[in-house]
Amino acid sequence: MTFCISFQITTEFSVYRMLSLLIVGLCLCAFTSAVPMPQYYSYSPAVGSGSGNSYSTEGIGRITAVRIWENYSSYIRGIQLRYGYSWGPVIGSSSGTEQEILLFDGEAIIQVSGKYQQHNYIYQLVFTTNRGRSLLAGQASGESFNFYPVHSESELRFISGRQNGSGITSLGAHWGMVYEEPSASNGTEHSMEEATSGH
Repeated sequence: MTFCISFQITTEFSVYRMLSLLIVGLCLCAFTSAVPMPQYYSYSPAVGSGSGNSYSTEGIGRITAVRIWENYSSYIRGIQLRYGYSWGPVIGSSSGTEQEILLFDGEAIIQVSGKYQQHNYIYQLVFTTNRGRSLLAGQASGESFNFYPVHSESELRFISGRQNGSGITSLGAHWGMVYEEPSASNGTEHSMEEATSGH
């Protein structure tokens, strides 16, 4: 009789222990999945005169291409960003000389610099990537600015500022982290040239 009681107590204790461990494990999993990933957001305040209408680009995922239109050897007329395979609207004007950069898989914009005239337009823009490549447009005239993220893990997420229909009058940069599903490209590097339509 003593052996039977002892075996029953031991069995019940083992079941209770297993259930407790299972509940703790489920709670830990739920807590881990509920904890948000760090965003490391920062903002580089806008430079320029700020006349005209406000704008802010937006899109899902990483910026994969940039287009800039410039008045020949003069100010920046328009900007367009592509997120994934989708081009956003043109900010400003799409007339003038067009410059474009297509980013490779895993490539990101980590610096935006250029020149502006306080009571006029943004005169030069340089988008620089984590691979040392850059897109330069406009004329080196006016005061210099240099935008970059506070956190080294961050990249350009979107830009904002003002435009008056003829050109970009102010520009600021918003930085943060991008979380994407692993690419199914077998590690082969390629720029997303098959999605460059959308002028």
